[in-house]
This record gives sequence, structure tokens and C-alpha cells, in this order.
Amino acid sequence: MQEVLEASADAGAPRTNAAGRLLAVLDAFGPRSRALSLSEISRRSGLSLSTTHRLVHELLSWGALERDANGRYSIGVRLLELAALAPRGLDLREAAFPVLDDLHHRTRGNVHLGVRNGLEVVYVEAIRACATHPTNGRIGDRWPMHATGTGLILLAFADRDLQEEALQRPLERFTPLTITDPAELRRKLAQVRQSGYAIAVGQITLPDVVVAVPVYDPFGDLAAAISVVVEAARAKPQVLVSMLADASGEITRRLAAQSGRAGQRLPATVPPRPVARGRGFTPAVRVGASA
Repeated sequence: MQEVLEASADAGAPRTNAAGRLLAVLDAFGPRSRALSLSEISRRSGLSLSTTHRLVHELLSWGALERDANGRYSIGVRLLELAALAPRGLDLREAAFPVLDDLHHRTRGNVHLGVRNGLEVVYVEAIRACATHPTNGRIGDRWPMHATGTGLILLAFADRDLQEEALQRPLERFTPLTITDPAELRRKLAQVRQSGYAIAVGQITLPDVVVAVPVYDPFGDLAAAISVVVEAARAKPQVLVSMLADASGEITRRLAAQSGRAGQRLPATVPPRPVARGRGFTPAVRVGASA
């Protein structure tokens, strides 16, 4: 009888099978909801409180969730252990980290390495600045692609069908400068495709400038995107574009070495740096302008 009542209560949940309900509990967590109460998990997952209590207890016992002294739940270390086994993230992080660490020290900015997951960008590496204006981006964070530099890169070079799907969805606003108009986003993506890099101002945090470029694998396919976030007052976009392009090429070479393709000529589709105009780099957006 209890199972019948719970099934009825969960009828409106987006996932109704056993595995789907477990995933719904885990999916309740996010960059802005790292610690949740049982009732918050229930509300965000669309599951009844009794079902949520049972599933949370199972996930807690297995190590997928942890409970703090205040009774709030967060993602457990067991999931981090499993995530480290993901080939796309692990191989990429191992190749990229020394390069990103050097980039972080040279720019004194926040550095991110992101990959696409559905219509979101997920940070598989993040190095936060310890200076006056660190951002809140961390490893495992996911954000809508229209609002991040790495996301703009990944969306701009995605296939047309995926772009249209993203453009047809509501574009969440994080700051007054966040692009929320589909027509404006379409123009921005065309601009990124043409230049080979993205520069955006204050899309998630103010007053920040993010510069991002693509990272290609040894076969010429888009593997990820890297970005640097700095305060607008000290931003030098042209310099950051060049530094990121060099870092991207080095990551591609390291990926080639991992795959046994070191020493082979990289495909022509792997650009050593973003498209240059004239004798120097021209940023897509001037610092202080709306991205």
C-alpha cells in the first residue's frame, strides 16, 4: 500500500523508474545548491518526501551523499572517485593541468577547462585566483553555455541542430549584461566562429572579463574550451587571446603525446592560435562593453 501511495505522489516527477529517481535526487544538486535539506531535495527532484528520504538514505550509505552536522546533504567523495575514472575528463585534465597552472600564474586570473554535456558546460578543471576577485567556478560546476566564455566556444562550434535547441530555450540571466536575447546570442556565436575566440564581459559575475578559446584533440576534433577570467579594470583581451591560443596548442600536443601521435603532423583543422586580423589580434568585444 505504501508503494502505491508513493507512486501516486511521484506521478509528476520527471523520472519514474528506480534508477531515474536516484538520478533525480543527485540532479537536485548544482553550483548554487551544493548543500540541501531533505525537503529541498524533495522539492527540487519532484519526489515525495518519503521516497526522497529512502533514496537519500541509500545514497548516504553508499557514499554518494554526505550529511553535515546541520543535517544538510551534499555530494559525497565516492562520486568524485568515480568521476575521476571518466576518460574524457581524466586524460584531458592530465594533459591540461600543467599548462593551465602556468597560465594561472602568468595571468593571475581564474582559469577554467570546460567540456560540453548536453546544453551545459561542465568544468573538469578550475584554478581559482587567490587575489581580490576570485570567481565561484569549481571542478564539476555546470553552467548554461550562453553565459560562460567556455560555453560560448563550445556552442559556437557545435552543430546547427544543437545551437538551435539552445537558442529556443529560455536564456537565464545572471547579471544585467548576460545575453538573454536569442538574436543577440546568434550574432555572438557567429562572431566567435569567425574570430576563433570568445570575449565576454560580466556575463555571470561583475565586473569580470572572460576570454576563451577552443582546445582540439590530435585528430582535429573539438575537445574542450579553456578560459581566463580577470577583473575588467586590469583586463588586456588581446594579450589573453594570444596566451590562451599558445596554451591551447600545447594542450593539443600533450594530448597527442598521450595518444601516441607525438611527432606526427597535426591536422590542418587545429589552429595554432585564433584568427589574426592585420598584424595583431582584434577582440570581439571591448572591455566595458556589453558582451
